[in-house]
Amino acid sequence: MDQSVVDNAEKSRFEIREEGELAGFAEYHRSEAEIAFIHTEIDPRFEGRGLAGKLARAALDTAREQGLAVLPYCPFIRGWIGKHPEYVDLVPVSHRAKFGLAAE
Repeated sequence: MDQSVVDNAEKSRFEIREEGELAGFAEYHRSEAEIAFIHTEIDPRFEGRGLAGKLARAALDTAREQGLAVLPYCPFIRGWIGKHPEYVDLVPVSHRAKFGLAAE
């Protein structure tokens, strides 16, 4: 399966596509130094394929590459970070308790 994740800045969301078809997205609000993830959604036709995790990893890797602090308001992104502690450092220390994330 051909899967790709792109940052569709015009729509303020990362999109994951499978075989060229939109399968889901992670919506965000971005400022100069921060990216706040608001909502993640996978089309029911694509559920159960691990696409949401791939989408989260790609979005968070992009945030890291761009030096952005992450504010995981989206329950899925927040939960994913909780299961992948190597990404907790993206969330500012001052915000981790608010999001229920350990301080590493």
